[in-house]
Amino acid sequence: MKKKQTPSQTVGPFFAYGLTPEQYDYDLTSIAVPEVGGQDVEGERIRIEGQVFDGEGAPIGDAMIEIWQADAAGRYAHSADGRGSNANFTGFGRVGTGTDPQQRFFFETIRPGAVGNGQAPHVNVVVFMRGMLSHAYTRIYFPENAKAHASDPVLSSVPAERRETLIAQLDESGAIRVYRFDIHMQGPQETVFFDV
Repeated sequence: MKKKQTPSQTVGPFFAYGLTPEQYDYDLTSIAVPEVGGQDVEGERIRIEGQVFDGEGAPIGDAMIEIWQADAAGRYAHSADGRGSNANFTGFGRVGTGTDPQQRFFFETIRPGAVGNGQAPHVNVVVFMRGMLSHAYTRIYFPENAKAHASDPVLSSVPAERRETLIAQLDESGAIRVYRFDIHMQGPQETVFFDV
């Protein structure tokens, strides 16, 4: 008997229910939420918001976004950061797009500081969604740090015409700074993703 190829399968939307249960009103507690840090954390409070779009420009309603960032002094909450840990700031957040009526994600956090090695202030982003067997990695840079962008080794490795896909747009009309960062999975505005 000739063996046939096993049919391929896509990843289901289960990760959002399991990893962001509070969003879906499950009586479970997540290890990460969209509010990064706490009220007693030093630094400028900001909001990062956006949507994840498919190749045709339609919002994706079952994506999950994780961020990891340094604190305002450029320190990660990690034992490998020899400058000392900011115990009040984990720098880690997670949110799904499935419960927002406009299929948005948002994070309440602080503006990160420069971490050294020539890196401009940034937020590391991981995108999970249905149909992707491996998650996608990208970064958010801030428009106020244009001078630092020139020396950032990661941003400098991106072709100049594609760098704008990594820079958030600033809206200062509210009480706190809001940065808009849309993630385009495919198409002419495709966000730059990195191999890790």
